[in-house]
Amino acid sequence: MAVIVPTLRFERRLWNEGLIRVVGVDEVGVAPTCGAVVAAAVIMAPGCHRIEGVRDSKTLSMAQRERLAPIIRRRAVAIGVGAASVREIDQINIYHATHLAMRRAIARVGGHEHVLVDGNRIAGFETAVGPYTNVVDGDAKVYSIACASVVAKVVRDRMMIKLAARYPGYGWEHNQGYATRDHRDAIRAMGLTPFHRRSFLALQRTLAGDQLELDLLADPSASPSDYAALERELLPVMADAAAFDAGDFAALERLPTEESIAAG
Repeated sequence: MAVIVPTLRFERRLWNEGLIRVVGVDEVGVAPTCGAVVAAAVIMAPGCHRIEGVRDSKTLSMAQRERLAPIIRRRAVAIGVGAASVREIDQINIYHATHLAMRRAIARVGGHEHVLVDGNRIAGFETAVGPYTNVVDGDAKVYSIACASVVAKVVRDRMMIKLAARYPGYGWEHNQGYATRDHRDAIRAMGLTPFHRRSFLALQRTLAGDQLELDLLADPSASPSDYAALERELLPVMADAAAFDAGDFAALERLPTEESIAAG
């Protein structure tokens, strides 16, 4: 199947309307059974040229993403990265936590005029971020969203590699927290860590020995108080017992420059 190459069609339409700071946003880490969900927001300059090789991060190898991420950072007008912690995922469910991570990423780009977001319409999102356009399969179709997907994936993969050093044996350095066989076996042998999403039905089934296909989004609905807490959480922080500390998270964003890569 041919690889879809994202275009600047959506950005150009907005640039032609006089909008300069158009931000593409995407997230990674919805389906894994552990770790934060991470989002990135990217603003590219009007009239920019596409970086060759940038596309949906899921279609790229780790080496390709690591090569492209610093180039994206150098070419972008602004980039913001945000996350929602494991505790937040368990409290408000992965659906709302994903949108919280997106909002945190968008808040870090220093102002914007329009948002392009991957996926379906999001209830209440316009109230939080202003005018936006949702694009189904946006990470494959929209250039700035594809850039965001690469940046977010690199940050989250690095986070999981660091966590793997803290909690060896779960294979997070290569499975990124997905419910692979080696990860399931490790949970049964060693139990859960503070970074496992206890609200996920997958973990309950894994501990019970059930390996049926699982709906990883089958979390309980958030309560009104959870929504209120969500509204209060506008800062890109991950400071709780089941999250990276601020220093760790900031370090993951300091990606190497093109020059350092070229120098080997």
